[in-house]
Amino acid sequence: MTFKQFIGSGDTGIIGAINTVIVPVIFALAFLVFVWGLFKFVRDAGDDTKRAEGRQFILWGLLGIAVLFSVWGFVNLLLSTLGIMPRA
Repeated sequence: MTFKQFIGSGDTGIIGAINTVIVPVIFALAFLVFVWGLFKFVRDAGDDTKRAEGRQFILWGLLGIAVLFSVWGFVNLLLSTLGIMPRA
């Protein structure tokens, strides 16, 4: 087994497991944090401290999604440049 086979591409190997299982789960968690913050922000409109807490959840959820997109894109760009993952 070569290193390229071990790493895999698309739906196989380590890259396949990361791209099809781990990354979507992390995206889902970041989205849930955003939605929870949005819910708290709207529900607790009268209480400024709880509204600020909801705003923090919204901020961290959006920040998490942005960081995940950029890192995921960078890793896929790196893999396609090295020839480990075929270009779409």
